[in-house]
Amino acid sequence: MELGAWDPFNVTEDADLGVRVYDKQYKIGVVNSTTLEEANNEPFNWIRQRSRWIKGYMQTYLVHMRNPVSLIRRIGWQGFFGFNFFIGGTSFTFLLYPVLLVFFVFYIIFNFTFIRQLFPDWVLYIATFNFIAGNVLMVYINMLAVFKRRFYELILFAILNPVYWLMHSIAAYKGLWQLIYKPFYWEKTNHGLTKVSSSASANAAAASVAPAI
Repeated sequence: MELGAWDPFNVTEDADLGVRVYDKQYKIGVVNSTTLEEANNEPFNWIRQRSRWIKGYMQTYLVHMRNPVSLIRRIGWQGFFGFNFFIGGTSFTFLLYPVLLVFFVFYIIFNFTFIRQLFPDWVLYIATFNFIAGNVLMVYINMLAVFKRRFYELILFAILNPVYWLMHSIAAYKGLWQLIYKPFYWEKTNHGLTKVSSSASANAAAASVAPAI
């Protein structure tokens, strides 16, 4: 109640509440613990979940940026820049990623001259370094995460990080479309898929064994 209650129209309510928590000068920390929530292991279901989250980021950004001067007064310049980078910048990066990736492919693989005409060489060199270094760093961090939990069989999946970002971009464009046409639609995430698939496998195994018994 002190934060101004819950926005029932925002589909990523924790992002909105986070800004208001910062406004009230509370601190938020990360607990080094384990969540028992099921990881989303089905691609289309994952995109539905992420499109809702990213749409909520867009909603949060638009709501709080309706009056930038008032926002700066409430959370200060540091909070203002952090909000723009992490809430606004996250959605913008996902939307821009496939466009920049196409430019990168045209430049590296096809060596199209119009790319060099659009951008100076030093911009292209820095962008190439950022792309390679950024993906290598994210792959390394993902490997560390599964290594820490001793899920060694998952380490090689970290190499798929570029595909992971493309899936985020698909979710972002879907979220943008919904923001325009269905802004308050809460796209549900199907849970329990691992349990369902495990039960189906168990039933199939039982059925195959039954005649022998």
